Amino acid sequence: MKYQKAFNALNLKLRALLLDSGAGHDYDHTLRVMKNAGLLLSEEPEADGETVIFAALLHDCARPEEHASKGKVCHARRGAEIAFELLQQQGLPLEFCKAVSEAVRTHRYRDGIRPCTPEGKVLFDADKLDSLGAVGLGRAFLFAGACGARVHNTAEEALAGEPYGVEDTAYREYLVKLRHLPDAMLTPAGRRLGKERVEFMTAFFERLDGEIR
Repeated sequence: MKYQKAFNALNLKLRALLLDSGAGHDYDHTLRVMKNAGLLLSEEPEADGETVIFAALLHDCARPEEHASKGKVCHARRGAEIAFELLQQQGLPLEFCKAVSEAVRTHRYRDGIRPCTPEGKVLFDADKLDSLGAVGLGRAFLFAGACGARVHNTAEEALAGEPYGVEDTAYREYLVKLRHLPDAMLTPAGRRLGKERVEFMTAFFERLDGEIR
């Protein structure tokens, strides 16, 4: 890696920063996104790998601010600003700082903004993959538990429920968002892996529903 020294310094900073990022968006999530990015990069030769890995490291750098503001701060937009500042402090080239910042700015699913650069597309998919499959189930239940939600509910109860309420179950997250993610993926590898992971989640919720009903 060309900028290994800068990466090491930022890695230490992010590890400490993400202690206050909220359930499911901690440093472990960042490590998994970097791993997913590596998987996708093997099939995306147009994307600059170093830009992607730095963006994956920094993509949630504003999560603590969003968490503290109860969602009023957009972690993607604010994160782009913070990432740019952190990279400049490391003395990295301006164009590199801009490229990483842009990938961070456009990585969020709920914003409706989609990345245009190859690096941004890889980061977007790498982040979404961590919401799917077995890891995605674990994160969904972790979030639901933090909200005080039920273990499971019906589709009708889930869809009628309010965010952060008792009906905001892992199943609700699956119905509202997670099952739709493969269609939103921007790389062929992301769509393929996303589909496989959603199929696992669908089977899990069918099993869970069968055990409870």
